[in-house]
Order: sequence, then C-alpha cells, then structure tokens
Amino acid sequence: MTVSYVVSGFAVGMLVGLTGVGGGSLMTPLLTLLFGVSPSVAVGTDLAFASVTKVSGTFAHKFGGNVRWPIVGRLCVGALPAAVLATFAIRHFGTLNEEIGQFIRYAIATSVLLTVTALLFRSQLLAWVNAHPGRQLQGRKLTIATIAVGALLGTLVTISSIGAGAIGATLLVLLYPRLSPAEIAGTDIAYAVPLTAIAAAGHWWLGSIDWTLLATLLLGSVPGIIIGSLAARAVPEKILRGLLATTLTGVAAKLVF
Repeated sequence: MTVSYVVSGFAVGMLVGLTGVGGGSLMTPLLTLLFGVSPSVAVGTDLAFASVTKVSGTFAHKFGGNVRWPIVGRLCVGALPAAVLATFAIRHFGTLNEEIGQFIRYAIATSVLLTVTALLFRSQLLAWVNAHPGRQLQGRKLTIATIAVGALLGTLVTISSIGAGAIGATLLVLLYPRLSPAEIAGTDIAYAVPLTAIAAAGHWWLGSIDWTLLATLLLGSVPGIIIGSLAARAVPEKILRGLLATTLTGVAAKLVF
C-alpha cells in the first residue's frame, strides 16, 4: 500500500507541475475511491498535500518565468478571507450534505469542460477577443471579477479540496485568454499555495488530516511536481495544451461518475 501511495503521489505531482491541475481534482477521488479513505480525511490530507507540492511547483515555475504575480495577488485578495470564513462555517455547521456536495461536483465538472473547450479552441478564442476587444474584461472590471473568482475558489477549496487547479485553470483561460498554457499552470499553482496552506491549517484545527498518509504521498509527489514544472516550458505548447485538456476531461468524468 505504501508503494501505491508513493506512485500515486508522483503521478499526481507530475500532472500538477505540467498543467497546474490534478491536486484536489484527482487526489481526493483517488484517496476515497481507490484507497477507501474517508471523505473528510481525504479532503484535509489532500489540502495539506497540495500546500506542500504547490510550493515546489511555484519555485520551479518562477524559475521558468511562468508566474504572473499581479493575477496571483488579485486571486488571493478574494480567496484567503473566504477560506478562513469557510473553515469557521464547517466548524459551526458541519460538512455539506450529500445533495449540495453533488451539486458542487456537477458545477465544477461543467466549469472544467468549459476549460477544455477554451483550450482546444484557444486560437479561435484569441481571434474572437482580438475582433471584439470591447467584450473582454479590462481594468477595474477584470480586477473585480478576478477577486470575486478568488472568493469562490477559497470557499470551494476549503469545503471540498477541489477547485484551486480545475476551476482556477478555467477562469485563467477565460479571463486571461492570452496566457500561454505554461503561464496558466504557473499562475494557477502560485495563487493556490497560500490558499491551500490556510485551508489545510483549518482542517488541521478540525482534526481531519492523516499525517502518515500525507508523508507517504509527499515522498513521491515532490520529485514529480518539480520535474513536471521544469518540463512545462520545454514541452511544445500544442502537446501541453492537449495534455491539459485530456487531464481536465478525466477530472470532469471522475466528478460526474
């Protein structure tokens, strides 16, 4: 079982490094469905896992010049307070019931599929943006939208551990269509570092982290995410875009089924 955890950590780490997606969207279902970990412990452990792995990925992407820090800042302005409030809400009200949880999963799956569409038709999207510059959010409106998106992500990530990669990538593609896939991955990972750290601290306070499981996952994931992050700039954009679209399609299928 220990070897399976290490291999799973390495595989997820590689995907996170290459695409910015895969942490909560893949690890949480993997822990619950394949290894039989309880949902609450899976969410808490995955958040702690993500907070460490994304630090490694951020340094690697920063080295490659893939992080757009102004966007990271805007997302954090909304996400960090929302994560704190969501933690206190869980403490007070308990976890979400099954019906609401299912609705959130379907909403995330829909958003993920929007990302896939945007990635596959990126050239057409850029052509449309260039032809209709008035339709693309700019300036203050773009800043407000990004902060609002951060607040939504902070809430979703704290409750379900899902959203920092999948939803974040979706919104970066749609709000900032001129970002390259490597920039999407780097920026998506960077803003998720403080978000997952705060959310993980909240779940530590709630007592829903398995530290032994976390250490085993990190043993494989840290090398994986560093290798994936360093390779993101070298991989041709067409291949990286296809890998990201394929990964996200798998995430959406897992969320629905």
